[in-house]
Amino acid sequence: MNGKKNNLKVCLAASAGGHLTQLLQLWPSWENYEVFYVTTGENIKGRIDKPGRVYTVEECNRKNPVKLARVFFRCMKIALRERPDVVISTGAASGALMSYLCKMLGAKIVWMDSITNTQRLSLSGRLVRPIADLILTQWQDIAEKYPKVEYAGQVI
Repeated sequence: MNGKKNNLKVCLAASAGGHLTQLLQLWPSWENYEVFYVTTGENIKGRIDKPGRVYTVEECNRKNPVKLARVFFRCMKIALRERPDVVISTGAASGALMSYLCKMLGAKIVWMDSITNTQRLSLSGRLVRPIADLILTQWQDIAEKYPKVEYAGQVI
C-alpha cells in the first residue's frame, strides 16, 4: 500500500494475554486504518508495538457486578470519545461490552472467538452473536453448531 490511512476507525478490543495475542496476529488486516485498542491491565500499554491509542480497563466478569459496572462505564466513555466504525474483538467481557456499546453508536461488529474454545462459543461470543455482523470461530465443529457463525481457519 501507499502508506495512506483509510478513514475507517477500528476498535480492537481484547483482554490481555491470549485474546490480545490472537488479535494482534491479524495486524495486516487493519494496518492501513486508524486503530485504537481497549484491553485489560495497565502493564500491557507498553507491550503493544503497533500504532494506535491504547485504553485499559479492569479485568472483569459476571461474578463481580461492581467491577463489571466500572468497566461498563469506562467502556462507555471510550466508545463515546472514539466512535469507531468497526469493533473487532476476540473477547472477553470488555470486548463484549465495547461491542454492545459501539453497536448502539452504529459500528459494525466482528467477533473472533478464542482458539481455546474448542467445544462451544465462549459466553461473551454467545452474548455478542445476536448483534454481531460477523462471528468467526477457529473450529469447524463450532461453526456447524451455531447459526451465523463462520469458520475461516485458525490464527495461532
